[in-house]
Amino acid sequence: MLDQISLLTAIGFSAAALMITLFLNWLNARADGYLLSWSGGMGFIVPGVVLYVMSGRDYSDLIQFSACAFMLTGFPLVYAGASQFRLGRLDIRAGLIAWLVPLIVCALAFIFGYSGIGTAFFNAAVAVLLTLSGIEYWRGRVENPLPMIANTILYLITALSFALCAIVLIAEGDFVLTATPRNWAEDISSIMIIVGLTGIGALSLTLNQARAARHHRNEALTDPLTGLDNRRALFEKFSGRTIEPGMAVIMFDLDHFKAINDGLGHAIGDRVLIHFAEILQDTLRATDTAARLGGEEFCVVLDNLVPRTPAQIAEHIRAGFAEAATPDTDPPLFATVSAGLAVSAGDGEDFEALLRRADEALYMAKSEGRNRVHLANLRLVA
Repeated sequence: MLDQISLLTAIGFSAAALMITLFLNWLNARADGYLLSWSGGMGFIVPGVVLYVMSGRDYSDLIQFSACAFMLTGFPLVYAGASQFRLGRLDIRAGLIAWLVPLIVCALAFIFGYSGIGTAFFNAAVAVLLTLSGIEYWRGRVENPLPMIANTILYLITALSFALCAIVLIAEGDFVLTATPRNWAEDISSIMIIVGLTGIGALSLTLNQARAARHHRNEALTDPLTGLDNRRALFEKFSGRTIEPGMAVIMFDLDHFKAINDGLGHAIGDRVLIHFAEILQDTLRATDTAARLGGEEFCVVLDNLVPRTPAQIAEHIRAGFAEAATPDTDPPLFATVSAGLAVSAGDGEDFEALLRRADEALYMAKSEGRNRVHLANLRLVA
């Protein structure tokens, strides 16, 4: 026979260590609220385990129910954290339902003297909450497949161990308890909780670190004002790459932008830049790339130009911006943009060479009076 008290004590220490680790991680990343939800969940599970150990030494219905109540508060927080991790927001309504319904049903069973049924329901409710938590990771597995699927499996196996405890209690007819349940299912559940806590805790922290790393990388590759790619992102994607025939590069430069900044202030200048970026995003497809190179200079790489030609796309962007550079101001500000367009031909062209030709075409558009699209001459093919 396994020493259940020792196993429960080990669970308490594991949960306490995980609670502290999650809380410290949250202190370093306050925006990651799911860390606080998980830490709070462990914060209720720990005293629940302690009370469960106490009930095993000197059983009473009050201590047994208190243990169940603490854990029925902790596991909904774990589920809420899993949902928050996937969705990026806390679903308070779902969390309250997951907490109150099992707690009330469990309390009613203890009040009417059916402590065994109450304990069985507690195990069944925890099994459901753990299953729901696992489903959250399964639904979000696209983000990071291997650890998300592994976490799902750990949650489901741990849920199964709780479900077995409920089934054995009911099957053995222990509707009224005089001592804490001790059977093979409880021993298996204790072991699986230790394994589950360790594995789920490690994987959850790994997933959090991976998400943080992706977030920092995205920040490093994104223009903070417009949300477009920045110069670094553009060159990481295309530098040294041969641009296939039919693809095109367009260079845009907002006309007299310095005068807007100097005359109307940087706040208005920022609105102009943001509106131009919105026009790019509304016009381009998912396969196209738009980047702000710095200041008032933008670059677009067009892919799969059928059915519209690159000149039509560039002209559509130019005309759309000319309608109003700041449609949200009263009165709206009108400004224009110049564009240089280069299309890859022949067997393809290096990105840097194509970009250079587009930049030269932009210079011609500005020298010809601005507010126009200039098409670079086709590259001569030997």
